[in-house]
Amino acid sequence: MRIIAGRYKGTTLYTPTGKETRPTSDRARQTLFDILLHAPWAGNAFIENAIILDAFAGTGALGLEALSRGAQKAYFFEKNMQTRQVLEKNIQLCRANAQSILYKDVLTSTLSNCLCNLVFFDPPYHQQLIPITFEHLQRNQCISKDAFIITETAIDETLLMDQSLTLVNERKVGAAYLKFWKYNNMVE
Repeated sequence: MRIIAGRYKGTTLYTPTGKETRPTSDRARQTLFDILLHAPWAGNAFIENAIILDAFAGTGALGLEALSRGAQKAYFFEKNMQTRQVLEKNIQLCRANAQSILYKDVLTSTLSNCLCNLVFFDPPYHQQLIPITFEHLQRNQCISKDAFIITETAIDETLLMDQSLTLVNERKVGAAYLKFWKYNNMVE
């Protein structure tokens, strides 16, 4: 697994051993960022000004890819201690320490001054963690009202999102189902 574009392009990321983590494939990340770059509702300027929240960070590939492409800051959340150590190594490998803040668990961490406009939800499949986590982050005012929320689920997984969100794009990539969401008041 490697960073696809930007200042960290070509950097091969560490991955944890075992099956606890299911990193987003290079192909799925490429598709995700291609959609963001070319969509009329996002674009390069959006990515370059983004504040990232990577809710189930794993290796950090999504947040680090965004930082590589110019995002301003990334908040990473990873509950598994072994995987969090790998994530720390990947942040150091990319020399992204100054732009990265690492938390233990997205559902128990107390966040301050964390208003993010590009949010990645890529939890373990089939555990219905996305709606619970979205509600928690929304309640703690961590997601800006102009945010894009990107979810990755299994193709056969049902995802019921908050009614304040509208689906603006979706794509199946291998075993992953990517969905792009925006608050209703931001949809044109």
